Amino acid sequence: MINKYQGSLSERLFDWFNYVFMALFSLVCIYPFYYVLIYSISNPRLASKGIYFFPAEFDFDSYIKVLSLNTIPHAFLVSLEKTVIFTVLCVYFSSMLAFLFTKRVMPFRKTMYRFVISSMYLNSGLIPWYITMKTYGLRDSFLLYVLPGIINAFYIILIKTYIEQMPSSLEESAQMDGAGFLTIFNRIIFPLSRPIVATVAVYASVGCWNTWIDNYLLVDNEKLQTIQVILFAYLNEAQGMATDLMTMVTNANSGRQLQLSPETIKMSITVISVLPIILVYPFLQKNFIKGIMLGAVKG
Repeated sequence: MINKYQGSLSERLFDWFNYVFMALFSLVCIYPFYYVLIYSISNPRLASKGIYFFPAEFDFDSYIKVLSLNTIPHAFLVSLEKTVIFTVLCVYFSSMLAFLFTKRVMPFRKTMYRFVISSMYLNSGLIPWYITMKTYGLRDSFLLYVLPGIINAFYIILIKTYIEQMPSSLEESAQMDGAGFLTIFNRIIFPLSRPIVATVAVYASVGCWNTWIDNYLLVDNEKLQTIQVILFAYLNEAQGMATDLMTMVTNANSGRQLQLSPETIKMSITVISVLPIILVYPFLQKNFIKGIMLGAVKG
């Protein structure tokens, strides 16, 4: 049995080749972010000479000074707030609409479903989108971050496919007990859809966190600026920002002059902007994989 499981020599060599190939491929994917991380926590003077696998003298001055800027913490909170609110609303309402599309008694069900799905293939473009958002009064409004994407066709496909795999007896027994649509959805269907809901939550949160074009084009209010737009601005002005920070402050304990460089500033802001997603993703990974498998589109 063991010999049969291990396979022939050619099969084992093929397996080892796959292991090595996947390890190298993973390294290629992970290393750019690892490089950004070790560069951001290295001494700027030594890092500028070249680093590869280990930080060159730990130095967190860039993080301390970047986080001390008034715009960064506030923009970070705005990004966090819009991501959480958008994810909750998007997951809930996309799930509810997907559940509706599984009901044969729903009038014009197929027509409405096809209409929603068509939004995946038909894009009006940037200018019509800008005019529409402005006409709806979403310019300089927090609702700009939340309302336009609450219903997503791709998420509806995933959730609808998942719900259709549930036994119909669950709903029938609930209906016999007098449960209505909202009760069945909120207390039975939605809780049982946790794997696909977690998957959609990951998609929605990552997409919302990384989005910046809405803020860039339609928001002038500084109180509504997100971390992504601040990052974009600082990346373009990193040289001036590093110079300003170095002339502003010296280390109060040792009296040494702060060592900052534009590259260190860029790396630090990049790490700060992606850190929340990296921290959240491992907790949802298990449900994410399971949800993708069970909610996969068939036929």
